Amino acid sequence: MMDDVLDLVSQPAIQAILVLFIGLIAGYILGRLVTRLLNILGIEGIVEGTGTERWLQRMGTSTAVVIGRLVSIFIYVGAVLAFLLGLGAIDAGLFWSLATAWLPHLFVAIFVLIIGVIIADKVELLVSERLQGIKLPEVSLIPSVVKYSLIFVAILIALGQVGVHVLALLVLLIVYVLGLVLFTLVALQDFLASGAAGIYLLLREPYTIGDEVVVGEASGIVQEIDVFVTYIESDEVEYIVPNRQVIREGIVRKR
Repeated sequence: MMDDVLDLVSQPAIQAILVLFIGLIAGYILGRLVTRLLNILGIEGIVEGTGTERWLQRMGTSTAVVIGRLVSIFIYVGAVLAFLLGLGAIDAGLFWSLATAWLPHLFVAIFVLIIGVIIADKVELLVSERLQGIKLPEVSLIPSVVKYSLIFVAILIALGQVGVHVLALLVLLIVYVLGLVLFTLVALQDFLASGAAGIYLLLREPYTIGDEVVVGEASGIVQEIDVFVTYIESDEVEYIVPNRQVIREGIVRKR
């Protein structure tokens, strides 16, 4: 009886099924362990408030779960390939090529994309918080530019992992940088002009906090001066005047 069982187990088809079964169980367990480990390491706190995490929560999942499932899926794929090898459906050369070259690089590429998007979302959130006090419309573009720049770099790294030629990646990077510089100069010219004007005003101090001034249609007491804008308050309203406007229109200081 035992010999019959051993003979049955030694059959290639049975071995292939056992490998597939063990692989599916291992993939499920490791995926759950990765998810739990990420939660223990506090990934929820790291990605909290990012656009990616909010979208995943609306889909009923989270970043930790997605990464855990990604680990499980690649183990499942490896188990299926081993199963097909055991049945003779694919040759050993193709199996080892997929298992040792293509799959690991594809896993790294997808992992880089996920981490890149998470980091880009988090950096966008941090930059937005840092720039909240700057009341200029151009400033709202900066967090998005930073975010998509990081995502673009992650895409380049991911493409490199799956075998896209390095020269093509460098050309893409150069074109992107040139486009970004051109976009920055066009879209943020007023922002940069306000920054330069603000530095001049802070160094020369033609007016200070508490002075009663008139800039164009704005009239009142100077409440605050920063690099980009001057805050002028009257009895009823507060004017937020870009420093470029102060330089362009001039300022009248009442004595």
